[in-house]
Amino acid sequence: MPRAVQPAGPGAGDRSAYGAERWAMLAVLCASLLLVAMDATILNVALPSLIDDLRPSAIQQLWIIDIYGLVLGGLLVTTGALGDRVGRKKLFLIGFVLFGVASVLAATAGSSTQLIAGRVLLGIGGAMVMPSTLSLIRNIFADPRERNLAIGIWAAVAGAGAAIGPVVGGLLVERYGWAAAFWVNVPVVVVTVAAGLWLLPEFKDAGHHALDRLSAVLSVAGIISLAWGIKHVATGRPGAADLAVLLAGIVLLTWFARRQLRLEDPLLDVRLFRNRPFTAAALVTLMAMLAAGAALFLVSLWLQYVHGYSPFEAGLRTLPTALAMLVSSLLAPTLMHRIGVRACMALGLAGLVAGFTLLALAPQPTSYAYVAVFLTTLGFSDGLAVTTAASVLVSAVPAERAGQAGAVSETSYELGVGLGVALLGSIHGAAYARHMAGTPAVAAESIGGAGEYAETLPAAERAGLLERARDSFDSALTTTSYVSIGIAAAVLVLVVWMVPGSFRTTGSGH
Repeated sequence: MPRAVQPAGPGAGDRSAYGAERWAMLAVLCASLLLVAMDATILNVALPSLIDDLRPSAIQQLWIIDIYGLVLGGLLVTTGALGDRVGRKKLFLIGFVLFGVASVLAATAGSSTQLIAGRVLLGIGGAMVMPSTLSLIRNIFADPRERNLAIGIWAAVAGAGAAIGPVVGGLLVERYGWAAAFWVNVPVVVVTVAAGLWLLPEFKDAGHHALDRLSAVLSVAGIISLAWGIKHVATGRPGAADLAVLLAGIVLLTWFARRQLRLEDPLLDVRLFRNRPFTAAALVTLMAMLAAGAALFLVSLWLQYVHGYSPFEAGLRTLPTALAMLVSSLLAPTLMHRIGVRACMALGLAGLVAGFTLLALAPQPTSYAYVAVFLTTLGFSDGLAVTTAASVLVSAVPAERAGQAGAVSETSYELGVGLGVALLGSIHGAAYARHMAGTPAVAAESIGGAGEYAETLPAAERAGLLERARDSFDSALTTTSYVSIGIAAAVLVLVVWMVPGSFRTTGSGH
């Protein structure tokens, strides 16, 4: 029978309460997480096929890719707090059912508008699922060391899902068309919901007050406005409306933070950010995923447009990231115990600096050999940094407020991916356009546009335009690599400064 509601306070969910079943529970949570993480990147390799079918504009293309992560990131604080109040299992199951319904809407899209709407609903469903997975892990695994291992597995699945998304997407697109990238979600949703109803325990804290609706509105509107503003300012040609939206996002989030300080039962206890390791962990997750999300997106396009690989072939060539991330996420708990939290996060960030430096200094035209080494370094470094950061965030709060820790972790993760595609994708686009100056607007807008325009030219002119477009894409990739180096190096300095060398996540449950 389905399990009864358990208190979310200390002592709930210890080893004796669940025995070996706790690992089956973790499997259910990871199955859902795999789909949600895959959907952040599964369209990377499907984009050329989708463009041919739906003919989205350049701005619609970016929104099709990154609206999912931005909506998900904007809602996570609210859904994390909601799970603490109504029950984490209930929110998890409702969210995953919505995720399945949204997959059908996206798969049957006949226009870019419907597809974007489907991606928005996917983001809403994912926002209900993701903080629930991490907060349930916090409750099911009471022993700190065992919980670190569970979080390592959780992070490995999340990272692997994002990395294998292009592989699965490529295989499905080649055989069945881009809509199959969404249809694949439906049977997994059905099986996981059925297993979750049977296996998962319910947790909620009876001590919470009702959800503060104004705080919810402020957090959602603030995060999405901030992301929108950053995205458009990053193009280098922001309008007055773009700057106004960015300013509105800053004002709304400031209002949100001040309101939380006055509430007896806040949606998010912003005082947690006075804890320097907690703040450092959130920054590490945000910035590591910002750099990695953009890199995977741009490398997928590079493999297809510059080297002419099919979607599946391109996806296969991103596998080094998934494999390296799997290894480092599982290794992270042991390393945290041996060398400490600060050293683990610093090592991960240093690896990102090294990887992007390799890519930036690669001779042009860049060969796949350089990119494969970069992808391996990226996966290993990102997995180590993000897994360690997640353990810090979860250990920083009592069990009854685990939803807040899950929300901060997942907001940082998903907002990082979404902003990475938006911010670094826009910087890459601007650099590409600068290198393509003097060519027709459609060719300077994107490398895909250059390919379409080239088809209208005589053979000799076509070859010249395509070669220039490939060189311009390579040069723009170098530019974004230098930006990523700066981001990772800055966060590395902050981690060394903010996290004590003696800090551990296994000292207590809080």
